[in-house]
Amino acid sequence: MAKTAMITTRVDPGLKSDAEKVLHKLGISTTEAINLFLSQVRLRKGLPFDVRIPNKTTLKAMKDTEERRNLTECEDAEDMFRKLGI
Repeated sequence: MAKTAMITTRVDPGLKSDAEKVLHKLGISTTEAINLFLSQVRLRKGLPFDVRIPNKTTLKAMKDTEERRNLTECEDAEDMFRKLGI
């Protein structure tokens, strides 16, 4: 039996490049990241993260963030907790 199997996939070149930059900072290769992902799928018997359709509130928050609207800026964690009332 072969010790490895080949996976061939097409991805957006920009997505691939951006992901590889992040993975490089983490010290792992794309191959290692894919193996890690597949190991987690096997372990969890599903995707290792939630996949959901965002509700209206989440969609508005995402749009506001992209457009830099309605944001609360904090100087540090202490300032954030104070503003959150925690």
